[in-house]
Amino acid sequence: MGKIYKSIMVLLVIAFILIQFIDSPRTNPPVTGEIEVPVEIKTILKTSCYDCHSNETVWPLYSKVAPVSWIITDDVNSGRKKVNFSEWNKYSNANKEKKMKDIWEDINADEMPPKSYTYMHPQSVIEFTQKALLKKWISNWKTY
Repeated sequence: MGKIYKSIMVLLVIAFILIQFIDSPRTNPPVTGEIEVPVEIKTILKTSCYDCHSNETVWPLYSKVAPVSWIITDDVNSGRKKVNFSEWNKYSNANKEKKMKDIWEDINADEMPPKSYTYMHPQSVIEFTQKALLKKWISNWKTY
């Protein structure tokens, strides 16, 4: 039993080393039209949303270690497709309105930021007063 266990462990270590060569591109494209918002809203967005919903992702050291890197890169790419505050000016007014409705619903349902993200980034949790600010901003977003 000891030999089999050792062999399995050696194979797992070799596999772990080999998967490090499968790159998961971590990109930060240029900011082409960032959303313009009041400072207090920008602070909340940068702290709680920008890592996945902008072209200003802060890629932590663990985002370079497979297989975690694959998951994080996929999450960021998926988040940017849903809403990207760095490319806000590319959206039509109707699309902006839909995205604002979706943001409202996600915040209201405590779905954003995801719990899995807040475990590693506790500062990203959106507090009650911040949610109220965001909801007020979303209700009046056309004025900005």
